[in-house]
Amino acid sequence: MTFPTNFARALAPIAIVAAAVPAQAQSGDIAKVEAHLSAVQSMTANFTQTDSKNRVARGTLQLKRPGRIRFQYQGNDILLVGNGNKLTFVDYEVGQKNSWDLNKTPLGILLSANPDIRRITTIVPQADPRILLVRARDARRPEFGTLLLAFVRNPSAPGGLLLEGWTAIDAQNKKTTIKLDNQRYNVAVPESAFSYAEPKKRR
Repeated sequence: MTFPTNFARALAPIAIVAAAVPAQAQSGDIAKVEAHLSAVQSMTANFTQTDSKNRVARGTLQLKRPGRIRFQYQGNDILLVGNGNKLTFVDYEVGQKNSWDLNKTPLGILLSANPDIRRITTIVPQADPRILLVRARDARRPEFGTLLLAFVRNPSAPGGLLLEGWTAIDAQNKKTTIKLDNQRYNVAVPESAFSYAEPKKRR
């Protein structure tokens, strides 16, 4: 499989092969993920999103740890915003919004100030040594979902890892895959990026 053409294709063998990575390698790679998350306070990128029905959307991403993220979709009056507490989906075309507790979504793992990485993560073996695939799931809170993070080893990136994207799997087993490009780390991101205008209800 050419990385990262389709992260979802890597999901099927996870339960079978996750334990195949030696404990020493698991520990070393998890330490790299910890170093990456500690080194990244903000990020901007372009994204391509594929949902469980294979619908594709594109846009721009702004992230600021802890807890803040914004997906601005191109060509649509919709956005997804995490303000530190809530993750809110806003659809201006129909005048509606929906909100969830951020920490009860798979993205809470990525955006946490101090994620309990060693307790909740497993390294998924890959044939290509350049690729680091990390499965994050809190067994104590399975309703929060699973996050499969995809990195490429890159000495010039924070912690030696370049985040290429992720697949989020919610409690209903619906999968959403995000592919990133043009990643820029630790750049200025205004707080205003994580606010939004209230949608006007359609009559």
